[in-house]
Amino acid sequence: MNAFQQLVEHSKKVSNFQHLSSIIGWDQAAVMPSGGAEARSNAMAELDVHIHSLMTQPHLADLFDQAQELPLSTEEQAVLREMKRTWQQDNLLPEALVKAQSLAGSKCEHAWRSQRKNNDWAGFEKNWAEVVKLSQEEAQIRADANGTSPYDAMLELYEPGTSSASLDALFAEVKTWLPSLIDNAIEKQKSRSILLPNSHYPAEKQKALGLEVMKLLQFDFEHGRLDESTHPFCGGVPSDVRITTRYNESEFVQSLMGIVHETGHARYEQGLPQAFAGTPAGEARSMGIHESQSLFFEMQLGRSEAFVEHLSRLASNHFQGAEFAKDNLSKIYTHVEKGFIRVDADELTYPAHVILRYEIERDLMNGAIKHTDVPELWHEKMQAYLGLSTAGNFTNGCMQDIHWTDGSFGYFPSYTLGAMYAAQFMAAMRKTVDVDSVVRSGDLTPIFHWLSSNIWSKGSLLTTDELVKAATGETLNSEHFKRHLVSRYLG
Repeated sequence: MNAFQQLVEHSKKVSNFQHLSSIIGWDQAAVMPSGGAEARSNAMAELDVHIHSLMTQPHLADLFDQAQELPLSTEEQAVLREMKRTWQQDNLLPEALVKAQSLAGSKCEHAWRSQRKNNDWAGFEKNWAEVVKLSQEEAQIRADANGTSPYDAMLELYEPGTSSASLDALFAEVKTWLPSLIDNAIEKQKSRSILLPNSHYPAEKQKALGLEVMKLLQFDFEHGRLDESTHPFCGGVPSDVRITTRYNESEFVQSLMGIVHETGHARYEQGLPQAFAGTPAGEARSMGIHESQSLFFEMQLGRSEAFVEHLSRLASNHFQGAEFAKDNLSKIYTHVEKGFIRVDADELTYPAHVILRYEIERDLMNGAIKHTDVPELWHEKMQAYLGLSTAGNFTNGCMQDIHWTDGSFGYFPSYTLGAMYAAQFMAAMRKTVDVDSVVRSGDLTPIFHWLSSNIWSKGSLLTTDELVKAATGETLNSEHFKRHLVSRYLG
């Protein structure tokens, strides 16, 4: 085998261990008994160290040098580029730091699940302090190597090619029009009547409805499954995708749309190019593109009038009640209200939640603030952006998300970037696909064919800008997002 082929084989070996790590992570979140936490943390840390040792073997440097000189095809060059990018990122961190982060993250995340319920900031802060310290160490190491700020170095892990300078400008522009749009939408909706969930909705019936919706969205059940967890997520691997939701038997709104959202993530994973499986080129392009797929499903598709007709029809198989009428469901899923919880936020207020988190994690990683400053800063920004106070309310404030518990700093911008990409993809799709007619037909194949051809099948063969431009004719243009929101909520 030549150097390139050896690197591909090595990448597939690493991918097999990452496969195990991903399934173990799902197990911990979805079904592991609480008593297994300590032993699981140790096992996961050992596995993380082993994966890191494979990624940092000394002979790989020579193989990359040799592979650069080979006459590779365009696709092979992309595979090599992505393998080298991943290798360079992994080689920056010492093994001791990788193990310490794994242990601290597992400990903090597991404890957080009960601490959040109990509004226990004091208990959480003790564990989180170590996670933050280690994340800042990682950020500084990456920043020194990349010649960037610490936060930009972390951002590169999730959004390659994106900088805080570009995000600052993007979000500053959003803040010029979002507050008034939110207020105008709320004012407009005051005059309409809406019947909110007001009954008992058994979890088993909600799950049955969710499974029917997943079938409509053409989820591949031979390569995936639906389960329950504290925080909805999509995990696993392309051949075995695990999605979760959470059920509240006093309402059905969040679990159902949560399933639609996670199914978007899952369809992207299931649609990644098999030819490059086991290499970084066969993985999702970025977390922003990943979120674009979940938000395309949830926001662009799932809350459209045409799709809500299907939700109403399918819901009638499991529930009775006027709240499931088509027009009422549409009102529920486009209802705008300022609230505390990001994952429960409507489409219009959601960017405010993201911008708040972005500004805090940026300053935290750059050393401009301390982790103990976060609750007060959260309270101040919630008041400024949404007019809500979280003073003393840690459960519904700075302790609500799982991301920071394991050191995933730099992820949050992906949500709003994803919403912007999703709006841009829909605008481009409408040029060749009669989306509303396709949705009403009940056979969504043309929509998924467009997504597969333009997004899913490309993996990471293209850069983010290249991918978006090839699919839509231009790089990210937030005007599509603004136009979509104005049309849906003020039109």
